[in-house]
Amino acid sequence: MEQNARVSDRTVAVLAGGLSHEREVSLRSGRRLAGALRANGVDVREWDVDGALLGRLSKERPDVVAVALHGGEGENGAVQQILELLHIPFVGTPSGACRRAWDKPSVKAELVRAGLTTPDWVALPHSTFRELGAQGVLGAIVERLGLPLVLKPDQGGSALGVQVVRDAAELPAAMVSSFAYADTVLAERFVRGTEVAVSVVHDGAEPRALPAVEVEVPSGFYDYTCRYTPGAASFHCPARLPEDVLATLAETALAAHRLLGMRDVSRTDAIVDDEGRVHVLEMNVSPGLTDTSLLPTAVTADGSDLATVYQALVERAASRPG
Repeated sequence: MEQNARVSDRTVAVLAGGLSHEREVSLRSGRRLAGALRANGVDVREWDVDGALLGRLSKERPDVVAVALHGGEGENGAVQQILELLHIPFVGTPSGACRRAWDKPSVKAELVRAGLTTPDWVALPHSTFRELGAQGVLGAIVERLGLPLVLKPDQGGSALGVQVVRDAAELPAAMVSSFAYADTVLAERFVRGTEVAVSVVHDGAEPRALPAVEVEVPSGFYDYTCRYTPGAASFHCPARLPEDVLATLAETALAAHRLLGMRDVSRTDAIVDDEGRVHVLEMNVSPGLTDTSLLPTAVTADGSDLATVYQALVERAASRPG
């Protein structure tokens, strides 16, 4: 109660929207977070990330900013860098670590060096296919990774541009679709198993892993439509996995969170194969907060609510030096 009173005295600006492909999802996340905090008596401002933002930040100077941005400047460290330059505390990962986490091939390389498991991959820019010939490059990718395989833009989220390719004949068209979202596409070995997400929050003395959320999709592919259409996917929290596997998931998410320098909140997406091995797919510095997002599902299963968790994160941000 004392903590809630302190946070209620602060002005919190929730940043959402922006101009990325994930704008609409970000607006939904921002509205939900703002509504939850406001219902708990917090003085909340909802601001879009546009040409007026810098002026608002400089003039109104909120006590804390909560970043509810997805994709683009909201996750690649650009907005966080502006907040750091203005010395405005914010909930979320620092700009430098955001830049590290934004590039999926680099993240995978760091995970491997740290002894964590991630599916084998190849990341190639569009220019390589243009200069060396698409047919030969695609053939080499299939020989290395096998089929099926997963294609995804090297940057971005919400499964935009992500496709599962099961037949080599589908690969050229799928590659073109993925290149619509980024200049470099990551081809990844397909791992069969249980798809899970583990959120980490630092709402107490130490970061902690929330219960793992298992994602069940009839089509077998958790794409953009399934992520944001109510009823298109089923969620089980905690995931229906053995206790030792759940413990490994929590340890893996915490290890990845610390390894990449993430702060306050993150989400690790993974596949648990039939032998119980955890394969990290991606790391997220700004997990979704919509009605169908996985972080709020985990918070509820943990016996808490979004406002309580984020009020603790706001207080933590406000107390950080400088």
